[in-house]
Amino acid sequence: MRIEGQIVDIKNKSIQPGFIVVKEGKIVQKGALASAPDRYIMPGFVDAHVHVESSMLLPTEFARLAVRHGTVGTVSDPHEIANVLGVAGVEYMIRNAEKSPFHFYFGAPSCVPATAFETAGAVVTPADIDYLFKKFPKITYLAEVMNWPGVINGDPDMLEKIALAKKHDRQVDGHAPGLLGEEAERYVKAGISTDHECFTLEEAKGKLSLGMKILIREGSAAKNFEALHPLLHEHSQQMMFCSDDKHPDNLRDGHINELAARAVANGVDVFKVLYAACIHPVVHYRMQIGLLDEGDAADFIVCKDLKDFQVEATYLQGELVAEKGESLLPHVNEEAVNQFFAYSLQAEDFELNVMNKLRVIVPEDGQLITKERWLNIDIKQALTPQLQAAGVLKLAVVNRYAKAGPAVSFIDGFDISEGAIASTVAHDSHNIIAAGTSDELLAEAVNALMECGGGVAVVHPTQGKIVVPLPVAGLMSTDDGWSVAAAYEEADRLVKTMGCRLAAPFMTLSFMALLVIPELKLSDKGLFDGRMFEFVPTTED
Repeated sequence: MRIEGQIVDIKNKSIQPGFIVVKEGKIVQKGALASAPDRYIMPGFVDAHVHVESSMLLPTEFARLAVRHGTVGTVSDPHEIANVLGVAGVEYMIRNAEKSPFHFYFGAPSCVPATAFETAGAVVTPADIDYLFKKFPKITYLAEVMNWPGVINGDPDMLEKIALAKKHDRQVDGHAPGLLGEEAERYVKAGISTDHECFTLEEAKGKLSLGMKILIREGSAAKNFEALHPLLHEHSQQMMFCSDDKHPDNLRDGHINELAARAVANGVDVFKVLYAACIHPVVHYRMQIGLLDEGDAADFIVCKDLKDFQVEATYLQGELVAEKGESLLPHVNEEAVNQFFAYSLQAEDFELNVMNKLRVIVPEDGQLITKERWLNIDIKQALTPQLQAAGVLKLAVVNRYAKAGPAVSFIDGFDISEGAIASTVAHDSHNIIAAGTSDELLAEAVNALMECGGGVAVVHPTQGKIVVPLPVAGLMSTDDGWSVAAAYEEADRLVKTMGCRLAAPFMTLSFMALLVIPELKLSDKGLFDGRMFEFVPTTED
């Protein structure tokens, strides 16, 4: 096979008319021409950090959607399924990924459970990390080390995992939002090489000065592109792009190609953009992905231009896998695996006596961080018209691994006038998290997920109920990606008709259980202050 066009040489910063010849999955010849068609042949895009589970799709189905946008590989952290199923969950992801020509490179989850302040379904030990590194060459890094206090304070378990990564010559990914100064320096010196959690220029510049690689994240809920893209002008050799968490409807519509287009539109040199989007992840994580050189695997894309990055074709190991917006990869049938203890809850289980002051979680749209505010209110029972008038909903986290009473608190910012939503995509332990305007509706939404073994649900007194089952660990569907995207989009639309103005209500909800991101979050054990790393009361006299 011979393809002619404008050859984009990112490393040498040149674009020349030319051709490539592909044989047996490799580029066997590459040459120049006096003229060639006005289409751009270039290395494919790589997502430098993503939890495939958050797409609600299996790896094979994630690949079917991603190749349409020119993505040829991902640096995938299976932390989510590991919190539910442990090492067996990681192996499940790898086995499924091997059924696709897409380049999935996985990490060994470093923090399972993420904290000691929540109930998870499994534990990943240093011995497990050693096993994963030995058995799977495509586990190329120790995944996000979110226990940064453990790193800088010498936690033996955490330091042993980092030592194992060094022993096996693997990279170590970071996860330290807001960490600056001397603490950041100690964290980096322990061997941490990247961070995808920066949300200000000051933080990112500080970490860049310490030698870290910074990932510009733009996911379904966490969006840091606008804050960080100016760094590409001077620091492109230390930058990468990632989505981190991408819901199925968003993945259907675009991926890393969108970030490349936005960066170019913001005046960043196209070669700096493409180095971050295509080359740097491959180099940093030692991914066996072709970069358009002779002898490389024939992994490349054909774009209409280098402005909008409209992808005309995607090739993996010489195989045409997407053309003119259509995926040519087949659907793969897979058996579901899960760990879920189902039981029924009643409205009275969510009751909470309220004193005079409520500590309320306030999420920020487009960010993982939250704030806290105090609400003065003179009532004895929660969820009265006074609370609804203040825009406050009840928030609950319910243990999915054993029967237990829900942890209950309050949340602002969802603006739901009437109804409830619930999800088992609840970082990091993936218990059931729900928010609603009444105890009855909360119970109905939670029980809907108990009945199907996990998923997302939305209930409204008059508009009915929508449930999207996720039978694989309560995180992923075994169905076709487009049908999952459509079902999720329908649920998302109903939430927004109930008054919610958040861009991604379910994704934002999922992060309200993410204890390692400050300020205030909720686990199945109670309300948690991520700054102090301790539980705090929901109400005060």
